[in-house]
Parts: sequence; C-alpha cells; structure tokens
Amino acid sequence: MFKKHWSAYGLYALFIVATMAWALWESGFYWWALAPRVGFPLIFGLLMLLPWVSNKMRGPKTQVAANAAANTSTTNTVKKSPLYYWGLLVSVAVGALLSFGSLANNATDKLGELDLTAANDDEQNVSSDETSANLGDPLSNGQQTPDGEWSAYGRTDYGQRYSPLDKINTDNVKDLELAWQIQTGDVKGPNDVGETTYQATPLKIGNGLYLCTLITVLALDADSGETLWKFDPQVEENLQRQHQTCRGVSYYAGQATSPDPISTAANNSAENSNSTASPVQVQKIAGNTFENASKQCDAKIFIPTSDAKLYALDPNTGQRCQDFGDDGALDLMHNMPFNQAGYYYSTSPPVIAGDTIIVAGAVNDNYDVNSPSGVIRAYDVNTGELLWNWDSGDPDNTAPFDVNDPTQTYKTSSPNSWSVATADEELGLAYFPMGNRTPDQLGSYRNAAEEKYATSVVALDIETGEARWVQQFVHHDLWDMDTPAQPTLLDLDTADGVQPALVVPTKQGDVYVLNRATGEPIVPIKERPAPQGYLIAGEHAAPTQPYSGLSFEPEPLTEKDMWGASLVDQMMCRIEFNQLNYDGRYTPPSTNGSLVYPGNFGTFNWGGIAVDPENGVMFGMPTYLAFTSKLIPRDTLGDAETNKGEQGVNANEGADYAVELGPFLSPLGVPCQQPPWGTIAGADLATGDIAYQRKNGTVQDLSPIPIKLELGVPGIGGPIITKGGVAFLSAATENNFRAYDLKNGDVLWNVRIPAGGQATPMTYLNSKGEQMVVLVAGGHGSVGTTIGDYVLAYKLGDQDK
Repeated sequence: MFKKHWSAYGLYALFIVATMAWALWESGFYWWALAPRVGFPLIFGLLMLLPWVSNKMRGPKTQVAANAAANTSTTNTVKKSPLYYWGLLVSVAVGALLSFGSLANNATDKLGELDLTAANDDEQNVSSDETSANLGDPLSNGQQTPDGEWSAYGRTDYGQRYSPLDKINTDNVKDLELAWQIQTGDVKGPNDVGETTYQATPLKIGNGLYLCTLITVLALDADSGETLWKFDPQVEENLQRQHQTCRGVSYYAGQATSPDPISTAANNSAENSNSTASPVQVQKIAGNTFENASKQCDAKIFIPTSDAKLYALDPNTGQRCQDFGDDGALDLMHNMPFNQAGYYYSTSPPVIAGDTIIVAGAVNDNYDVNSPSGVIRAYDVNTGELLWNWDSGDPDNTAPFDVNDPTQTYKTSSPNSWSVATADEELGLAYFPMGNRTPDQLGSYRNAAEEKYATSVVALDIETGEARWVQQFVHHDLWDMDTPAQPTLLDLDTADGVQPALVVPTKQGDVYVLNRATGEPIVPIKERPAPQGYLIAGEHAAPTQPYSGLSFEPEPLTEKDMWGASLVDQMMCRIEFNQLNYDGRYTPPSTNGSLVYPGNFGTFNWGGIAVDPENGVMFGMPTYLAFTSKLIPRDTLGDAETNKGEQGVNANEGADYAVELGPFLSPLGVPCQQPPWGTIAGADLATGDIAYQRKNGTVQDLSPIPIKLELGVPGIGGPIITKGGVAFLSAATENNFRAYDLKNGDVLWNVRIPAGGQATPMTYLNSKGEQMVVLVAGGHGSVGTTIGDYVLAYKLGDQDK
C-alpha cells in the first residue's frame, strides 16, 4: 500500500478470503460471532476500494500513457492490474453478503412450544387432595390465598410465582398501560455499598401492598399507590456489608377469619372497602413514618433488616408489635461466635409456617475465616421466643440456645441460606437452599457436617428443626456455587403418577426436580468426573460432581468461543483464555487464575424460576457469564484494596490465601465469551425436556450508542406466570419490562421503564376487580443498571377487551 502497488489489493483480497473461511469455520453462520472477526477487515477493504485511495495506485491509465510514450509492449501487465481491484471488490462484497446474510440465520435460539393443555384435560384421574397445591395454597394459619392476592414472596409459601388470574392474557396483554407509579424516596447514594439493589416483590393483602425499600417498609393503597404508612427502622450505614438489599417482607395472618388487614382505599371511603373487613384508621405519626411507636397486634408484617434485626409490624398502622420480642424487634446477632458489624444480615424474607417464623441470613463471602454463623432459627411468630436452631456446622443440636447466655455460640462461618425458603405445612417441612462456608474457595476449614449440607437443599422439620433429608448439588464446593434460588413446590403429574415435587434451579444451570417428601430425584441425577488439577497444597477436589437430567448448562468454552468488539480485544481474550487454567466445569481455583464457567453470577441466581402447577412447566432466565478465580498468597497481597464487595480482591482474613473474583471481560469491558449472555426458556418438569430457549434483551442500555441490537444480555431477577398464559419478566441489564407467551417465548408486550427492573414482579386484583401487574424498578448497583426508586403498576387500558 505504501508503494501504491496494485498487488496490495490482490494480497488483501486473499486475506479477506482466508479470514472469511477461518471465521465461518470457527463461528458458523452466526452474525454476532462473525462481526468482530470480519468487521474491521471488511471495512478496511471497503476503504481501499474508495476512488481517492484506488486512484493513487499504479493504475492502467497512468501506465498506458507511459507505455505509449516509450512504445513498449507491456500492455498485458497494464491490463492485469485492475483485476486486483475487482478481486478485492468481489471478496469484500461476498464477505459482506455472507456476514449480513447470517443475520437471517437464527444460530442460537431453540424454538419450540410447551404443552399447556394439561389444565383442560378432563381425562386426568387426579384426586382433589393430590391437586390441592393447584387449587389454592394455605397461609400460615391454614387459610387459602384468595386468587386476587399475593401473600408471600412467591405468592404463597409454595414459591410457585404463579397467579390463577387470567384477565390479562396472551390476546390483550399488548394493551397494558401504566396505571400509577410512585417513587419511594429511598435511593442508592454515592457513599452506599456497591451492591445496593432494589429487589423487592410486594405482597398484596386486602387492598394493601406491602414492600420494603433499601431500608424502610411501606404500605401502599393497591388501587392508587398512595402511601398509607411507612416504617423506618433507622438502619445505619455500614460499608462492610456486601449487600444492601431487601427482597421482601413476610405476612402472618394471625387468628382473623379473613386475611384483610387493609381494606379501604386511601380516603377510607366505604364504597371502596371490602365488606368482610374492618375499616382501617390510618394513623399518621411524624408524617406517616413510624420508628418507636408500638402496639399489640394479631396479624403481622415481618421485615428483616441489613443491621441483623427482625421487626414485627401491625399491617394496619405500621407500628411495632410490642408483644413480639423486645418491643417488636429481635436482635439476630444473639449467640453468634463473631459479631463483626455488617458481616451478617438477612436479604430475603423469612418463611412462616403455622405459628412459627423461620429466619436465615447471609454471611459475607471471603472477608474473614472467623465470621458469624449461617444458623437457621425458628421463633414463635407471636412472642419472638426461640423455638429451635439448626446450624449446618452442628446439625444434630437443634434445642434452642439461651439467647441471654453468651457462652452458648453457634458454629463459626457455617454454611448459610441467604435466599428465600418454602414450606409445606401438610408434610411439616421447610425447604432451605444452602450456600457454602466462607471462605468459598478454600475447603480445608470445613467439618464433615458442613461438607454434607453446603450447596444443597435441605428439608427441616418445622416443629423440631431436625433435618429430614438433604440433596447436594456440588460436592466440596470451591466455586461459590451457593444454591441461590427459592425451591418451588407443586404436585407434578409424572409417568409414575402424581408426586409431591420440589424444583430448584442452580448456578451451574441444572434444574433439580425432587420428591419433596423424601428428597429422591424425579428427574434423574447422575455423577460425572470432575477436573483435579491446579490445586494448592492441602486442598482436594471431589472426583465426581452431580448433574441433572434437566439442565441449561452451557457447553465448555474453547478458544473459538472468545469474543470482543473487534479483532484486537478478541485476540486479547484469546490470550487470556489460554493463560488461565481451564479444564471445563469445576476447574479448581488456583494461584495462576482459573476460569469458572458457568460463573458464580450463576446460570440462575436468586430470581429463580416460575412454575405453572396446572401444566407442570417452568419459565426462567438462564444467564451465561464466565468468571475468573485467583488465589493470592497472603505474603504477596501487599497493599491491595480488599473487601469492597463480592467482586475484586477479598482478604480471607485468617487464611493463607486471599481471593480475586470477577467476570471474564475484554479490555473494552465486554464479556470475553460470545453472546448470547442472557436467554429465556421454558421446560417440561416431568420429562426434563426443554421446549424453547431464546436470547433475551438488547444492548441499548449497555453500549455508548443506544442501539437496539438483540444480543441477549445478562440479567438478575425473577419471572412470574399467570393462568392467562403470560410470563412477566424484567431483570435484564436493559431498562425494559416484558411479557412473554408462556407457550413459545414470543415477546407480547415490551415497555421502557425508568430504572433497572432487577426484581420479581407480582400481580393482583384491585378493589374494582382489575388485574394489576406491579414491578419495583430501582436498578442494581453491581450490574450497572439505572438507579432509581420506582414502584410501577400496570393494567389493561381498555377493560372491555
């Protein structure tokens, strides 16, 4: 090119041909894999073809004039020169046609349909007792949840996230419009911890909505969104917390015959009240905000706070229930072996079964070997008396400790349950998804009991706290593969008859379908060999690891899967990929650095799945992001900044190694593995068959230019399903809220929202009988979505449709 010789065009044409052949061999006919490989080469070739570049080459016109003057016979050479130009033009054109033609090829999505006819099959010979889970789920006092209400995080303590409402359906969901929105005033500030996130799912009882913000609890009028009362627990800032998060509150119906604590609209007008309920006299103290006022109460709202307290509140007024604990509060740090502020707290609502409230909590990952216990505790829902404690580090000792005796302490750093639990009162069991013992990547600190119960689901006896069964999903977990999601309970029609089922998704992408009475698999579980290399001295890896017959596990990464916005950062990803230790899933962490895929962000996380119990199907959002894990010898740690959240360098104080964790990103900050990174999927729970899996979301809120390119973006949050055949989900790293056809995953409704929707929505009937859909949109500090403090409510714009 510098010599302005036509041969450059011929060489570059060959380069284009070779690059296209290589790109197609590595990527197939997939646009998002081809684009970074051939994009810049084709653009550069196009620039070479522009007249102000090509006219400067030693072209025919100039050479013909020179030859005529010299009366030589080199015409053949002159005539061959333009062929290089045309060769390059053809190679660029064909390359562009192949590249853009790949846009028409759906290279990643699996298209299919779920069978949703089971609910209407009159030939099913299932007794009413066997389908009780489908006909209505009991509240804590044995009452049924009315169809138009949402009484627990997953709608009921079965955690199905399924509503029997069908006023919004696949035909009219496109007509949803914003009915009301509010801003809570509680928003992430510049000095808050990075993982400050709005993840709340409101409850709907009577005509009241109950939800938590980052700190406070609100009761809203379900018709208008007007604030009825607000409770502020006065939680102080603490930068040692890894999370400033509240996923929801818990409701106890008390001894009332009808669970309808708030039954009037904001103006308390008689025509808007439920005739079976008592009118609410909303007391306003200090502008609706309650801090210290208290009263006796029957029904209760419970809120765990990030300073390790549990408050019981009157649903009518927001005042503290003075007959519970110490003037309506419990200090959950009692009997802890270590009491570092900010190291223990509950991010998820407790589960209530009968007159028992069972509380678990989160322990900071990888900050200190000597951390608080992950103990699970049951209290009397009316008095706050400790009834039992189950500590995975000492599982046989469930007799309640003396909360006033500091010499009685739970086990140090034992595996915890930070996500949402479920309960089956008929079986007398509560089901807890278990995490790992800190440090996550160092296994030498664990005792035999901790090894047994870590990264599992465990069924605890509601009355005694004793473990009835456990099913483990990772042996000797060295990867922070906590079981992250609420188990879902349903009665599942299988080839062997109707079985009481439990469904739980995992970070690895496996979805386990178990018999909830026994823990035995309904969908088969098998073991396969696991990598054994790169271990530090004194460590070991389990020789085999389990996997489920229903799995969204991705294929192992290869160099061909490396990606970037250009050839350059793709090359850098390839280099780093080859420098990292990686032998597939469960490659042990190492001092060199290991690749963890699926990463500990999880194929599924706390958002979990929604289940249609009538058809035995699930809807979820499998996500795919690789992470890196590197052990740092303490004597080489130096003055590195530590303990700023789950990602980055965490000190593991008291251990020989710190750990550095983070997503596997290119120099430009995009994932090093090719998209899609986020999908939606539907599967049959009885057979384990995946009906469809489709990329989900665009990069309009991730790229500097807001272009709606549907790569399939990662997300964190959960879906719901309605009887109308619609699934609702926000969650993606895009400020959008979508409705999907449960049958095939088609997007039926898609609206922009003012902040990230990293929460699970819910649906209910207002006092006029209109079906509402509500989403909390406040963003997520660590995934970078827009921060806000919104509660958004939608209903059909034309109720005659």
